[in-house]
Amino acid sequence: MLPDLERLIRLQSLHNIVDDARRRIAAIPAQFEAFETKLNKLRTALSDAKQQLDDNREVRRNLEKEVSDAKSRLAKFQEHEMIVKTNEELWAVQTEITTAKSAVQSFEEDLLVSMLETDALTASVNEAERSMATAEAEIEAERQTIEQERATSEATAKQALVARESLASEIDAAVLALFDQIAEKRNGLAVVEAENNLCSSCHVRLRPQVFNDIRLNDRVIQCESCGRILYFQLVNKSLPEAGA
Repeated sequence: MLPDLERLIRLQSLHNIVDDARRRIAAIPAQFEAFETKLNKLRTALSDAKQQLDDNREVRRNLEKEVSDAKSRLAKFQEHEMIVKTNEELWAVQTEITTAKSAVQSFEEDLLVSMLETDALTASVNEAERSMATAEAEIEAERQTIEQERATSEATAKQALVARESLASEIDAAVLALFDQIAEKRNGLAVVEAENNLCSSCHVRLRPQVFNDIRLNDRVIQCESCGRILYFQLVNKSLPEAGA
């Protein structure tokens, strides 16, 4: 294989390593933003659950006061019933007693419903707090993993950049300039394999003579469609003889 072509293949590999590492690093802010979005949703859910519980408790306190007031009125009317002197007064007091009993019963029923709601809302708050705590722990663990991956990616990119710099110095200046020009135009992909009479990048069929020339790997040949530098991956096809 032409030495410069072999170097270009290695250079492309290093270029890919750097690009992959940079893409992973660039994706980290979006991951952290997604974490914060998830936590904010859980914070809102927890806050809403607590507010509903607070509202319920306020309603319950008011109902307890209403029950107490209604019972006090009932007790007064029942005391007054014992001292009335005329039928008209008795009738009026008994009417008040009936109304007060009805009020007590109604408020007590509402209070029971409120107490049941308190139990359900308390359970919702507890569940929201557990979900929040679980998510915080999981996200913190994921953050640490991502930060470790960031450090690894940064180290990988740095190492590959140093190797790429060293390798580039060994390549003919004109060939290197061609590589850089193609890489800039083609999103960093300048050297690709030719296989099955096709450019593996743009998938355009190569002319038979061009493909045969590429198979020799003895010069720099570009795809007539996308302009990328092509090479042929040599495979050792020798097999052990039968019975050996």
